[in-house]
Amino acid sequence: MSTRPLESSRMMAPAVTRTIQSRSLIIGIAFSVGAIIGGFSRPDEFFRGYLLAFMAWLGVTLGSMAILMIRHLTGGGWGTVIRRVMGAAMRCVPLMTVLFIPILFGLPRLYIWDRPLSTIADAKLRAHLQDITQSYLSVHGFIWRAVVYFAIWNVLSFLLTRWSREQDQLNPTLNAQKFKAVSGPGLVLYAFTISFAAIDWLMSIDPSWISTIYGLIVLIGEVLSAMCFAVVVERILVNYKPMSEWLRPDFVQDHGKWILTFLMLWAYFSFSQLLIIWAGNLPDEITWYFRRFSGGWPAVGFALIFFHFVVPFVLLLSRSFKRDVRKLVWLAMWLMIMRLVDLFWIIEPNFSARLTVTWADVVLPIAMGGIWLWLYFRNLNSMPLLSVNDPDAFEVLEPVHE
Repeated sequence: MSTRPLESSRMMAPAVTRTIQSRSLIIGIAFSVGAIIGGFSRPDEFFRGYLLAFMAWLGVTLGSMAILMIRHLTGGGWGTVIRRVMGAAMRCVPLMTVLFIPILFGLPRLYIWDRPLSTIADAKLRAHLQDITQSYLSVHGFIWRAVVYFAIWNVLSFLLTRWSREQDQLNPTLNAQKFKAVSGPGLVLYAFTISFAAIDWLMSIDPSWISTIYGLIVLIGEVLSAMCFAVVVERILVNYKPMSEWLRPDFVQDHGKWILTFLMLWAYFSFSQLLIIWAGNLPDEITWYFRRFSGGWPAVGFALIFFHFVVPFVLLLSRSFKRDVRKLVWLAMWLMIMRLVDLFWIIEPNFSARLTVTWADVVLPIAMGGIWLWLYFRNLNSMPLLSVNDPDAFEVLEPVHE
């Protein structure tokens, strides 16, 4: 069978994506104006909400890049049909690089280690911070490590995007070899960089405790968010050509299986962290959970157990549910909301003894999401939805035989 049965012009994203793109920008700008106004009057709440929003949309961006690299290593039609969907999200890395800059202006409000030691009443914590700020947690080190993280992520995104464009016109075998050559080391680099970024940007909010499994929890959360986002986008596109001709139930089922896999891994790592720390009963490590076992925070924890794991797990056991994108999309959107709740559970208790939801926790994720989605759909419209030179394109283009 020929791998060039369609013209590139017939494989572009439908016009509805441009409508969503413009509306997303309007929403993003409107909420951004509100966020900036609120930031001047309530800067502490602003920076906490900003970190929450940043980590949520960074997760979709980097998680998409990770899944894309997995797909280049494993192949298969399941990944080919959403390859450009993931690639468009990956190409938002430069935007996230720019959006990281405001966090640097809020370091003293977010991180206790960037405040004068004389302002810290706890003598034990003050002594610990004096030691750790000299060896690791310094503003200089924080910035330079972030430069390294974003440099690696941008290089990976640049190479994968460049070769993807070349594959539309050049030797597909050569490009497939390039993709594999960079995807293996790229996944290792992604795992290391996001783990250390999680330590710097999230775990160091409370420098009195450590967890060696923390980075894996954040990593799995990112790829889970990315796969859920891919299902949402393919649900939008499936009503229009060309995606309506490509997206088969077995591909949707594979995407549901990936969601189930990442969901179980998230639950396993999260429970393992609790079990290990609780069983060890070390005062320096268990403080993180003490903050979340009072003041209304247990309600958030139980909500995550049931609505981030138990209910989605039961639904995803159904084969028919996983094969129907019109059903799976509702769960995907729900899990994206729960991913935001999980990040809220990670960040906010460090600042509030009692359960508190501020205006910034709602406004800033919408504001940043509007800008992010504008760029995402702009990226999606810049390339065909399928590279017919992809060695696995025949799986997508081959007629379904019932």
